[in-house]
Formats: sequence, C-alpha cells, structure tokens
Amino acid sequence: MNPEPSRKPAETGELAAQPGVNPWISVVEEKVRQLRFGIVQITIHEGKVVQIDSTERTRLEIPGETTRRQRGGSKGPSID
Repeated sequence: MNPEPSRKPAETGELAAQPGVNPWISVVEEKVRQLRFGIVQITIHEGKVVQIDSTERTRLEIPGETTRRQRGGSKGPSID
C-alpha cells in the first residue's frame, strides 16, 4: 500500500493550530471570517508582515433589478 501523500499545513487549514507559527495568520483568519464581501490585504516589508488591512463591501439589492449572476452574464463589464 502506498502511504497518503504528505500535505503541507496550508493545504489542510492547520496553520493557526501549530506551535511556532506566526501570529499574523490567526489575525488574517479572523478578518476573513468577519467578512461577507470584501478584501483582506497583507503588507510585507523585507520579508515580514507589517500590516493587515480589511475592507468590507456592502452589496445593495435594488427591488425589481436582477444581478449579473441572475441574468447569467459574464464577469466582465456590462454593455447594457
């Protein structure tokens, strides 16, 4: 029998649970969990994480309007 191929911690979602892993990883995970729509941006200087920003987007639905997804449209700009 062949043993299962070893997987990197990043592939298994186990980074935050490992001792010695950089604490910024748990900050990024928490920011991702808090967002419904948005961006989490990591700023790195000289190989070290120095800043983590998150921007939350608020999506508004207009009654009677269909979204691009509901119309089956592409992800590109609309030419209506």
